[in-house]
Amino acid sequence: MFGDLFEEECSRVSYNQHGKGKTRLKTKALEPPAPREFTKLSGIGNQGGTCYLNSLLQTLHFTPEFREALFSLGPEELGSLEDKDKPDAKVRIIPLQLQRLFAQLLLLDQEAASTADLTDSFGWSSDEEMRQHDVQELNRILFSALETSLVGTSGHDLINRLYHGTIVNQIVCKECKNVSEKQEDFLDLTVAVKNVSGLEEALWNTYVEEEVFDCDNLYHCGTCDRLVKAAKSAKLRNLPPFLTVSLLRFNFDFVKCERYKETSCYTFPLRINLKPFCEQSELDDLEYMYDLFSVIIHKGGCYGGHYHVYIKDVDHLGNWQFQFLQLHSQLFLLSSDGSTVSLLKNCVLQAEFSFQRNDPQVFKTLTSESPGLNDRTSCPHWFDINDSKVQPIKEKDIEQQFQGRESAYMLFYRKSQLQRPPEARANPRYRVPCHLLNEMDAANIELQRKRAEYDSTNNEFELRLHVGPHYHFLNGALHPVSQTESVWDLSFDKRKTLGDLRQSVFQLLDFWEGDMVLSTAKCLPAGLHVYQTLDGDDLTLCEIEIADEEDIFVWNGVEVGGIQIPTGSDCEPLLLNVLHLATSSEGEKCQQLTESPQVFPSNAEVGSVFTALAIPVGAIFLSSTECTNEGWTAIPQEDWRKTFREQGLTNGSFVLIQDSSNSNNSLLTKQGEWITTVNETNWIQVKNLCQSESEEELVKIPATANTVVFDIRIKAIKELKLMKELAENSCLRPIDRDGKLLCPVPDHCTLKETELRIESSLGLCPGKAPTSSQLFLFFAVGSHIQPGTEMEIIVEETITVRDCLKIMLEKLGLPGDSWHLRKTDWCYEAGEPLHEEDATLKELMIYSGDTLLLIEGKLPPPLSEMLRFQGFLKVPIWWYQPHGCAGPWRSHQDQTNGPPPQGGVWGASATQGAPGDTYAEASLSYLGDIEISDDATLAELKSQAMTLPSVSEFFIPSPAFLRAWTVESKRPSRLLRINQQQLREYKLGRRTEICLEPLQKEENLGPQDVLLRIQRRLPGERAYGPPVDLVWDTALGWTASTLQRRVADCCSLPVEKIEIAKYFPEKFEWLPVSSWSQQTTKRKKKKKQENLQGAPYYLKDGDTIGIKNLLVEDDGDFSTDRDDAGKEKQKQLALGGRKSQEVLRGQSSSVVSGAELPGRPQRPEASLSIHVGSFR
Repeated sequence: MFGDLFEEECSRVSYNQHGKGKTRLKTKALEPPAPREFTKLSGIGNQGGTCYLNSLLQTLHFTPEFREALFSLGPEELGSLEDKDKPDAKVRIIPLQLQRLFAQLLLLDQEAASTADLTDSFGWSSDEEMRQHDVQELNRILFSALETSLVGTSGHDLINRLYHGTIVNQIVCKECKNVSEKQEDFLDLTVAVKNVSGLEEALWNTYVEEEVFDCDNLYHCGTCDRLVKAAKSAKLRNLPPFLTVSLLRFNFDFVKCERYKETSCYTFPLRINLKPFCEQSELDDLEYMYDLFSVIIHKGGCYGGHYHVYIKDVDHLGNWQFQFLQLHSQLFLLSSDGSTVSLLKNCVLQAEFSFQRNDPQVFKTLTSESPGLNDRTSCPHWFDINDSKVQPIKEKDIEQQFQGRESAYMLFYRKSQLQRPPEARANPRYRVPCHLLNEMDAANIELQRKRAEYDSTNNEFELRLHVGPHYHFLNGALHPVSQTESVWDLSFDKRKTLGDLRQSVFQLLDFWEGDMVLSTAKCLPAGLHVYQTLDGDDLTLCEIEIADEEDIFVWNGVEVGGIQIPTGSDCEPLLLNVLHLATSSEGEKCQQLTESPQVFPSNAEVGSVFTALAIPVGAIFLSSTECTNEGWTAIPQEDWRKTFREQGLTNGSFVLIQDSSNSNNSLLTKQGEWITTVNETNWIQVKNLCQSESEEELVKIPATANTVVFDIRIKAIKELKLMKELAENSCLRPIDRDGKLLCPVPDHCTLKETELRIESSLGLCPGKAPTSSQLFLFFAVGSHIQPGTEMEIIVEETITVRDCLKIMLEKLGLPGDSWHLRKTDWCYEAGEPLHEEDATLKELMIYSGDTLLLIEGKLPPPLSEMLRFQGFLKVPIWWYQPHGCAGPWRSHQDQTNGPPPQGGVWGASATQGAPGDTYAEASLSYLGDIEISDDATLAELKSQAMTLPSVSEFFIPSPAFLRAWTVESKRPSRLLRINQQQLREYKLGRRTEICLEPLQKEENLGPQDVLLRIQRRLPGERAYGPPVDLVWDTALGWTASTLQRRVADCCSLPVEKIEIAKYFPEKFEWLPVSSWSQQTTKRKKKKKQENLQGAPYYLKDGDTIGIKNLLVEDDGDFSTDRDDAGKEKQKQLALGGRKSQEVLRGQSSSVVSGAELPGRPQRPEASLSIHVGSFR
């Protein structure tokens, strides 16, 4: 009830009655939200599918004018959240929750804010929070909801004031010059992406070029009252302070009847002049200048993906630091204003940073080059905000989002003339209402309290103090004299020093007189042993490597009970099981073998065992494990002077002693079998552990080493007088010394094969023993378990770790998926986690009898991911070789099958003579993964890839004989051309894969060289010859004429006697390349220079160019039989897909409305809505 009301901030002491360790369970405090990272900016937590919402909210939050306009609306206009449940209160919940979220993002010291309250105000259910929607759709719906929520307040025009603009559409009659116009409002501009190179071209096409009505497409003029020629155009009439641009990246393929994402290159400027696109252009140019400040990025396809946002920190609210300080934040401390750098306390820098002495200019360079240290206004501060994670980026990183599956989707511009007041700079409290300031201040104080409380709990560990005066030294180890005062449990903060610990012990043991020495100790089977004396009172317990639940021996450092005790690991006492013939009362040797525990120092000589037992010198046999019929090793007399440790003995090892008087009756037969007595028969003890009642509970079954387990089990059932049904449903399980049941032994094995020793105890238990393909496993929950408390399970050895974990959770009745499995180590504690959840137990070498632990929490990230954040890349490497090409790199054993398919092969052999034999459909064979620094060059990557085992089968003279491509959609995509360029300059993503193509000679492509695959058409056939690489220097331009001349030179043909065409493998189409003029349309086009990089060719590295010799054939057909078959197949697939959907739609309409059609594995699309109360 009173919690920690009376608890002090000092160490806690509890009395340990038995001295056998701590029995009190530690309660782990609930971890508070993590504080902000070095950027000092807060992210937003993802509720499951709300990344699109988070990206838009961060954009609005980093629009200061929007944020401050919302903050200007007080409780008198919006109401109060405390009154939201009152029936008659008009509380505008959405703007209030948005205000509160913005205040948390500005002021609350936590890594990520939550949108749970905001989405609740939207009326969204948990299903809605898990479903992903389009951010462009959300932008319009959220603005509509805010307009509705703010009706009747001073902020009723907030959205229109900041985002509203107008477009005017005009049609001008060529006869009477009459102008017909229509004005449209917009909150965002929607622009095309397909067949457009960038934003400026898209705006030009829409707002500069005119559409002409003539010929068969005349316009009816109302003034002329007849069809006339006319021109139609559109212009921007009124521009808003903030311009939102939505990119139409998603289109529909009417051939395949499916949606697709346009991933082609689409550029957009950091600053744009909209004057050419406006109706009125007489104002100064500054009136039309807009600066980019937010880019919402979509990663994935049209049926799913992930959103994050690049944002420009206009008010410099965050820390934008790069290079050295970011990489070494554990060593350097940056001040809050970013002006000074200092070293953290206790950092040992002599070895790691000796360059400070060698090159004192390093820190001068650091100060002058690191953005934000000297001139915080020298460059814009951009951040990548990905849900809860915030990372600084450079402005040039925006170029990475021009194209690809991860590319820009929404652009946000602000007028360049909008200036922020000086007091808003680096001031997150600017214009925040007082009630929200007070709320955030109180929340930060509570967070600090919780973090301090958690930090104290998390840094507290338990020590076991063994008080020296209450111990005595006996049989080579320390033993407690009094079980009531010998051991104390002490809770102590591991951040405190050894001196603090010594002082606490002095206060605890007020009876202590004289010097006090603290030493590490350990409870061994032989007793307590003292190891190392603790020195350095100014060092923390962490620095002297004191662990949780450590045993500390408190003494004077010299003696205990008047006896000087040995210390250190060299003389660690060993508890050994010594076996020898018993001596009768008359002093004669009996035939009965006895076993007695004996303690010896580990550095004692093996021969000392005779002196300890007062036995005449004879023979010594050792076994490091339990004494079995085999496994004894005789120790030669010359090795008796070696220590027990040198002989490899540990606690529990067995020593068999035979004195010289018993040499005629050796306890070891010639076959190595151990016989307990000379005349007795061997036996196995079986205990009844079945539920069935029996007159007998324990029987002895005669047995030898070659007795089969099945025979012992059947005899035991008969002698125990149990039901015969148990013969089909029972098993024998060994019982260890502690009474624990071990793994069942197979029926078909002999005692020798099961390694059971004679006189072992077995339990007759219900249930069948596992088969040869099954595993018998123990499992338990948590990292600290007591032997004998585990649960048992039988599973197939081919089951995966994931499925095994699922079965164990079901058996324990535990919910959730945040669990993982760990092995137990040699000391029965949690060991290494089973990272490969899709691997089988057999592959991970899990055996019957192993114990697995279920640990709560998801697996830590693998090393490859951690390496990525430290500037390393984990790159999958593939082998790529176009079909039809041969070279000296092929191995002797693989002249026909291509490179070795180590992990798998993508692609298939194409039809002979089809253009698909080249780059488009050549197979990719997986070679392996390499981990490499992003500072490395492309040549170093090739060199490291050559060390992979699969590459060793091929003769590659040097990395210069390899060509590197990135891999996208299982095909080579982008050519990496400069060997000495660093990998980071290629802007490789985290999941970039690279394929290597072998070359017959060295290659050194320049930045303007384009690599093409050319194929000559075979005369009289609809087929092509093998592909040939062609390097085309585009320094003279990307024109059709220069390409035709280069191809003609390569083929030794006149340029006027060839015709070339580019192949589009995904469409099975050829597009002839000629010095073309753009297609004439009914629009007045802006004159553009001919460029094969643009529409409709989009020429790039690796494209296939077909060549036709007009001296032989002059028809215009470039296609092949394979192309015809491919087109027909595409049509059939499209037709079949439409028919199947129509049939399914007809069937489902009578059963359930709107059921999801099978086919693509995407979720059904659902409309997005925000529920707003009426305030009119």
